[in-house]
Amino acid sequence: MLVRAVSKYIRVSPYKLRPVIDVIRGYSVDKALAWLQTTSLRKVVPIKKTLLSAYANGKNVLAADVPMNQFFIKEIKVDQGPIIKYFKPGAQGRANVQRKRLSHIYIVLEKKEITNKTKN
Repeated sequence: MLVRAVSKYIRVSPYKLRPVIDVIRGYSVDKALAWLQTTSLRKVVPIKKTLLSAYANGKNVLAADVPMNQFFIKEIKVDQGPIIKYFKPGAQGRANVQRKRLSHIYIVLEKKEITNKTKN
């Protein structure tokens, strides 16, 4: 079963978020959260919130208390949102354009059953 979560208008550039999501793509939710919590960067906070939101959506859809290690990140992507443009003073009285880039984060989780394989 697939569940998803979306965070829009995040005030972090998508160029800064993409290397972080490339690391956790394909991980289980508990492993991805453990990796994000040990990374002390400001840019992992919106990713962590969106991942927890997707997990909560999965629990609500299933109406059961499913452990985090049964949900895996099937798809995670960061798209560019709108760009806020403003002017700051430049050299010799000119005005330089500054661009504040915004991001949209999309996470799709898939529930998989974990079976214990034992040899007989």
